[in-house]
Formats: sequence, C-alpha cells, structure tokens
Amino acid sequence: MAGFFSRLKEGLSKTRNNIVQGIDSVFSGFSSIDEEFYEELEEILIMGDIGVNATSDILEKLRRQVKENHIKEPMACKDYLIQNMKEQMQVGETAYQFEQQQSVVLVIGVNGVGKTTSVGKLAGLLKQQGKKVLIAAADTYRAAACEQLSEWANRAGVDIITGSSGADPSSVVYDAVNAAKARHVDVLICDTAGRLHNKKNLMEELKKMNRIIDREYPGVYRENLIVLDGTTGQNALNQAREFGETANLTGIILTKMDGTSKGGIAVAIQSELNIPVKYIGVGEKIEDLQKFNAEEFIDALFDVKEAEDRW
Repeated sequence: MAGFFSRLKEGLSKTRNNIVQGIDSVFSGFSSIDEEFYEELEEILIMGDIGVNATSDILEKLRRQVKENHIKEPMACKDYLIQNMKEQMQVGETAYQFEQQQSVVLVIGVNGVGKTTSVGKLAGLLKQQGKKVLIAAADTYRAAACEQLSEWANRAGVDIITGSSGADPSSVVYDAVNAAKARHVDVLICDTAGRLHNKKNLMEELKKMNRIIDREYPGVYRENLIVLDGTTGQNALNQAREFGETANLTGIILTKMDGTSKGGIAVAIQSELNIPVKYIGVGEKIEDLQKFNAEEFIDALFDVKEAEDRW
C-alpha cells in the first residue's frame, strides 16, 4: 500500500532531521574510523531516542563488522549500520499468532495515547482479514470512550458490547467473553480503562479483567497490547515499564508517528523491554494502522526509495 509508506516516510521527516542528518554528518565528516567516530555516532543515536541498550548493541555489532571486513572508510560501513538497526527491531514469526486462533486481546494504555482509536482500527484490520470480531467497551470511566468506540465499531462493521457509564469495567469484560463464546467470535478486543482514581486502582482493575478471562475462557489465546504515543519519547518507555509490572505485555501499538521527532523510540522500546512493536499508526483512518515492519520502518527513516514498491 504505497500511500501508507509515503505517509510513514513523511511522518518520520522530523525524526529523520533529528537522527539521520546527524548520522550523515558523522559519515561525511570523518575520514577514518576511530574511537571518536564511534562516540559521535553513539551520541546521535542516544539523542535520537534510540535508547542506550539498543545503541550499544547496534554499535558493538558495527565495530565487529568493521574489524572482520577490514573496513577503513566510514561511508563503507553505513549500510551495516542501517542493517543492524533493522535487525535490532525484527518482530519474529510468532508476533501475530493471535490472528490464527480464538483469542482475547486486551488493549492497555493511559488516556490520550490513541487507545480507543487503535481498538477500532485493529478491529477493522482483522475484519478485513475475514475474522469475526467483537469489541468490549470496558473503558467505562471516560464518558466519551463508549460513544467513540461505538462509532469505530460501526465504521469497522463489527459488534460491540457496552456497559453503562461508570459501570464496573470487569463486568463488561465478563459479558463480552460470554458473548464471544456464544457467537463463536475469532477475536475479542477489550478496550480497558486508561485512568482510575490512582495507578494502583488501574492496575488492580487490569488484574481483575485477566482473572475473569482466565476463569471464563480457559485455553483461549491471550494477547496484551499496550498503546504508546510516539511523540512522548522516553515517557512512552516508562509507561510500558509500569504496565508491564501488572500485565504480561506481548506487543506494542505505536501511535501518532505522523508528526514526531522521536520516532527512534520505536527502536528503544523494542530493545529495552524486549516487547515487539506490532502495529504502527500514522493517521486517523482505519487503514492508517498497519503491521509494523522493521525493514520498511528503517527504510522510511533513511528515505530508501525501493521500499515504496513493497507497500
């Protein structure tokens, strides 16, 4: 889908200015590969939100490749750097296993990150694959959430289970699980609360939902996706860490990538937390959420033209 790649490329323009221009200036500014060259690269990658661990892994590998291949010219190792960044972000073949079997997907995240919107878009993506999808509107504390989600369910052409405003979110999950079983649904997607009176309550609510699903739907495949706002950089990383203490996070939906200078956070999150970025969002339409692909992300970041043909 050429449109998505060009939007991603356009969306990453600020990140490109932040990271890639700096990388290019290092490659063109040094005549030989020495310790100072590596230090400059390291600084640019860390400042570009790539993260300390990821940067360390990427450069350690680059040092090894330079030595093994007897590379003397800085420009001669640029392709290795790009390839190392791609490898750092590979998702793995089992990333979308939940599409192949009956599953419950909990979508987690604080308010304002695009969580409810992501639930709607994900439902639309799965529906396009021919899956029977049901949404549970379990974010009952935010007045507009149910309304907003009903609109997305309508757009995606899927059913939705709702509760009254302020109802116990877990009771909505309970009703939705039983509806999913009765209707032989392929994927049940649960929108969870993004804010309660305090963080402890929010985490307890998540645990309660998990217990209900385990009890009422034993053996169903489980997927816990956290939605993170790409524009918040390191803050997104901290949110994932906090939620990870309560929920077994299996993947990340990275939103608002169409206007951030902090796109490098996608690399950091995956490396620091060892949780794969599975979906990436670059706009408001249903088709603006797509499966994450490391090759295409880095190609878009470095403005590699050939990638356009693959979308």
